[in-house]
Amino acid sequence: MTRRAYLDHNATSPLRPEARAAMFDALETLGNPSSVHAEGRAAKALLEDARAAVARAIGGPRRGIVFTSGATEAASLALSPALRRDGDASPTDVLLIGAGEHLCVMQGHRFPRDMVETVPLTSEGTISLEALTAALARRAGARVMLSLQAVNNETGVIQPVAEAAALIHAANGVVVCDAVQSLGRRETTFASTDADILFFSSHKLGGPMGVGALAFRDESLHLDAPMLRGGGQEFGRRAGTENVSGIAGFAAALTAATTVVAGEGSRLADLRDELERQVLKIAPDSRFYGLGAPRAPNASAFTIPGLAARTMLMALDLENVALSAGSACSSGKMMESHVLAAMGAAEKEALRASFGWSSTQEDVELFGKVLARVVDRMRSRHPAA
Repeated sequence: MTRRAYLDHNATSPLRPEARAAMFDALETLGNPSSVHAEGRAAKALLEDARAAVARAIGGPRRGIVFTSGATEAASLALSPALRRDGDASPTDVLLIGAGEHLCVMQGHRFPRDMVETVPLTSEGTISLEALTAALARRAGARVMLSLQAVNNETGVIQPVAEAAALIHAANGVVVCDAVQSLGRRETTFASTDADILFFSSHKLGGPMGVGALAFRDESLHLDAPMLRGGGQEFGRRAGTENVSGIAGFAAALTAATTVVAGEGSRLADLRDELERQVLKIAPDSRFYGLGAPRAPNASAFTIPGLAARTMLMALDLENVALSAGSACSSGKMMESHVLAAMGAAEKEALRASFGWSSTQEDVELFGKVLARVVDRMRSRHPAA
């Protein structure tokens, strides 16, 4: 079998053995977790064990975990004017979002467009705290929600969530944190982010696709208008029979990831740094994004002047190296990167290499060999590039 270097873990990470085993075990469990007989109770036990595992990982209450079909659904649940805190007499007035947020957040979900304001990024890809402060001053007296990533999905830049949360909380607002690219890769808890709500996606850390979670820091926050209504599952926040096997796989993957997160972060950073050294050796004029900001250990976004990212992506794939050109939700459509635009970059798109639990030094070596051939071939066809 031809070896491939899979360097697209920010899009999806291969299923971990622990997740696969947990899913197979759960599939052998007969019963609806809402049923009261022995079979139902067995399924319910699996569900609640998984809920407790997620709660432990993020330092939140078990009853604050709501399982969903993925991060997009979790975001849509949270990003609603009807989300309220105990004592609130009125709905949220405005949703503030960082200009580099994932496309699902950029849509604003259940907020009308005229209630959504985008906060600019710095040239290094972090949200501008000065611009956020100015936005809050303009909205003085309003009920504010901020949605901000822990880690940008395209550049790997770590956002100053705790600092932004301090500003929002001083204005009596609520902070929703997209922790999809952070959970399982670096410390990601309510304490480390100071967010009120976190949301996650299973398949980014080696769990199955089609599973995610929304997490509430405490029981003072309420969803007055859940999207799915019915049998009252998930504490009345998300109706529908739960995907027990998928949820069990998610919890197993998360437990495996968080158990080794510190050492794994160092290992992935070494792989990323070696990849960047190889890129610079092959094309010294390459540009990397977010180097002046803290970055997650597993991701790198770069361009090589004169060579189109989308063309390079296809050429690399044909020679068994898998990367992305921006977000996995948009790269298949070859859309321009709103993240690079928000950073003020002249380039419209960049290549993104991202590592995960299954990544090896051999992947980086294969990448380097293939990139050298691709760059040489493309530049020989366009000598002026």
